[in-house]
Amino acid sequence: MPASNRSLLVLVALALSLGWAASVCAAPKAKLWPRWRASDSQSTLRVDHSAWAAFLQKYLVVTPADAPNLVRYRSVTAVDKQALAGYLAALAKVPVATLNRAEQKAYWINLYNALTVKTILDHYPVTSIRDIKSGWFSSGPWDLKLIQVDGVELSLNDIEHRILRPIWRDNRIHFAVNCASLGCPSLQPEPFTAENSERLLDQGARDYINSPRGVHFEGDTLTLSSIFDWYQSDFGASQAALLSYLVRLAAPELAARLGHFNGTIVYAYDWLLNGE
Repeated sequence: MPASNRSLLVLVALALSLGWAASVCAAPKAKLWPRWRASDSQSTLRVDHSAWAAFLQKYLVVTPADAPNLVRYRSVTAVDKQALAGYLAALAKVPVATLNRAEQKAYWINLYNALTVKTILDHYPVTSIRDIKSGWFSSGPWDLKLIQVDGVELSLNDIEHRILRPIWRDNRIHFAVNCASLGCPSLQPEPFTAENSERLLDQGARDYINSPRGVHFEGDTLTLSSIFDWYQSDFGASQAALLSYLVRLAAPELAARLGHFNGTIVYAYDWLLNGE
């Protein structure tokens, strides 16, 4: 092969690898999908999440708050896989625009989490969710169109970054949606509802920030979850604002140390599957 052709191939390979690396490191921005903005503030309709509750009760292993909850993926029976698929099929038929905002928020969080679990089960065994690809250079399944709601195909990224984040502008959503990884905030042991969402969102944020997965010191170095790097703008416009946010939710001893911190911050995330 002529040297010029070899050089061209090297440049192409380098460009592709750089593009792949960028796709792995770059987090999607919150960009509103306007069609999902509609709601009915007077609506009293409630979505039935009992099938998701039954699945969680049977297969979620609840651990101490400083460790991630685990899913017994290998133990899920064919009958329960079918029940999970049925639950998602029922969610797909919900006329989302007829729900009030609180009901919608719970709906989208539960849909995201149940879809993630089903995606793992559909490809199990895997050692990490990132083993499931949505394209040649993808870092995971987040761009796969996994469900149709109101006749529109949606991916996990659509739900999180085009619906949940831009509509509610609530950084606690990062502690509610679960990416099936040990480094992720825990999958909650009960479905979100209009009535319990505030409690679960607050608890999820506090539990994560006060766990080593979220915030911990190694000597004089502060190690934060990569969530606070990928989505720093959701937690404050600067490092100082981020630290101030963490102080507000940290337990007293951790808060005191964070309040006087002025050193090196590193970010880490464990992508191993959150399976028992």
